Amino acid sequence: MQTINISTTKNKEIIDLTDRINSLLSKGAKLCHLFVKHTTCAVTTADLDPGTDKDMLEAFWEMIPKLNYRHPHNPAHVPAHIASSIIGPDVTIPIKDGELDLGTWQRVILVELDGPREREIIINFS
Repeated sequence: MQTINISTTKNKEIIDLTDRINSLLSKGAKLCHLFVKHTTCAVTTADLDPGTDKDMLEAFWEMIPKLNYRHPHNPAHVPAHIASSIIGPDVTIPIKDGELDLGTWQRVILVELDGPREREIIINFS
């Protein structure tokens, strides 16, 4: 098990983790599992052609209903909790020939939904 820390710089942003994860791959590993230890960000895969990150962030926020949220300590970040749950806290990627076996345009990303913050990601190889 390994841990990486990511310092986000914006309230909402997408950070490409692919190269950093590839640099940590364990010899002989067949799977890479990432888990983010937070409830207002997520990890997934995506195409990161220019502008796609902004398109994704806008789409995530359009999916979240505008309600009178009841979260006791800060109702303003309930949409970030909901979006992170929809996207998910983890992703598992096969490893082939010593690299993440991603599709042509796929990248592994952290989706920051309530930054800027310090984010911790647990990585397991098996």
